[in-house]
Amino acid sequence: MLIPFLIMLREGIEAALMVGIIASYLGQTGRANMLPMVWAGVLLASVLCLALGIGLDLASAEFPQAQQELFEAVVGVIAVVVLTSMVFWMRKAARSIKAQLHDSVDAALKPGGSGFGLVVMVFLAVGREGLESVFFLLATFQQDVGLAVPAGAILGLLGAVAIGFAIYKGGVKLNLRVFFRWTGVVIVFVAAGLLATAVRSFHEAGLWDGLQAPAFDLSNILPNDSITGTLLAGLLGYNDTPAVGEVLAYLIYLLPALVLFMLPPRRPAMRSAA
Repeated sequence: MLIPFLIMLREGIEAALMVGIIASYLGQTGRANMLPMVWAGVLLASVLCLALGIGLDLASAEFPQAQQELFEAVVGVIAVVVLTSMVFWMRKAARSIKAQLHDSVDAALKPGGSGFGLVVMVFLAVGREGLESVFFLLATFQQDVGLAVPAGAILGLLGAVAIGFAIYKGGVKLNLRVFFRWTGVVIVFVAAGLLATAVRSFHEAGLWDGLQAPAFDLSNILPNDSITGTLLAGLLGYNDTPAVGEVLAYLIYLLPALVLFMLPPRRPAMRSAA
């Protein structure tokens, strides 16, 4: 429940920030009459992402066992890619995202325009966050069919909406740099766990048979179904009896991704005076 909550909270805050920046800029520049276009873009993106997620989940339930495992592996790999791109994109774009959005709004609302460009812009901005959430939740649903995952996701999304509204109204000051940095660290660990799980699913689908010797067995000390094991599985991708290949996939992804993410961002080089 905790990880879906954190992922949806972060994704929701990212989307809410972008929508809030756009809405504030429209108000500041005397174009508040275009706000319905913003909400139309948000609604279209939300409906599309929800329909895509439900459709893929229902379709996967009809697959034979081997194809089900393959589907889980592919979704897991896609989730790793989108989660990784998400944290690194926000790390790079956080400083300039406000100016970029302002420029995009001005471009979408050129004199004589109908405002349709603004709908498309908001649709793409919110849809990007929504698609990232869809693939993460799909990968998570494949591992846990209980109510904790959807409950955590819904609570995270509601929390993001509340925080986004509070920031927009000016009542809450959230240190977004710290928030995105440390939730990004958690997401890197989550992505490493998803990749290890994808390796296991590829094996169960019959497509990967290498490195299947047990790396270790902690099932008698810290089983997956214990409270601590469940927490570590959600936060760190813990498995009490992983194969060697799963451990290697986990470490080969985690170590360089974590180092690169924690490095200070590069500052633009200063041009020397002529």
